[in-house]
Amino acid sequence: MAAQAPAADGGQKQPITPRSARGVRTRNALVVAAREVFERDGYLDARITDISKAAHVASGSFYTYFNSKEEIFEALVEQVQEEMLHPHLRERTGITDPREMIDASNREYLRAYKKNARLMALFEQVAQIDEKFKQLRIERGNAFARRNAKLIRSLQESGQADPDLDPLVTAHALSVMVSRMAYLVFVLGQRIPYEKLVTTLNKIWENGLQLRPEAPRTPAAPDAPGVLDG
Repeated sequence: MAAQAPAADGGQKQPITPRSARGVRTRNALVVAAREVFERDGYLDARITDISKAAHVASGSFYTYFNSKEEIFEALVEQVQEEMLHPHLRERTGITDPREMIDASNREYLRAYKKNARLMALFEQVAQIDEKFKQLRIERGNAFARRNAKLIRSLQESGQADPDLDPLVTAHALSVMVSRMAYLVFVLGQRIPYEKLVTTLNKIWENGLQLRPEAPRTPAAPDAPGVLDG
């Protein structure tokens, strides 16, 4: 059974965390079903009854875990965001060379974006009409930029990147570039061969940072320089 939290102002309960294996399965099934319904019907036309039906649970079970379709959409966005952040890339791959890390990060991000393209397009649309999701969109972009800025600052300190660049502004600019190109290709359908897309984005990153032609390996380089999103 899930733990019931006290009601919040306005009579809504706070989000709860299932304590039993069955509760976890039910909540996960609802999130999976929500993705199916949102991608099929769109955000505005999605209905809680359809989500419950797709999850094969009673409609009342939905409200054990979520107050609204907005809340379950937020949970779905957070789930996908975790996948797209691909944390600890350096630890998982052992890569330390900046160029190799940028390439691996771009490839992993683009693969994740392609896999989640329909949901990413929906998130973009919802962020235009809902202030809460607009703020989530901004927070997500800031999280990517802060991590990329850490890498840029490290490269500047080691003499491998242009020291006159503002790390955070540069991170935002390069991250948005990759995000928009992913949207152009995987959502809008612009035909660009995958390898050309990746290598071009890599080169723009390298040129933008003015990386040395023979950049030495840097064991202390921070995690995932190019987890690139706006």
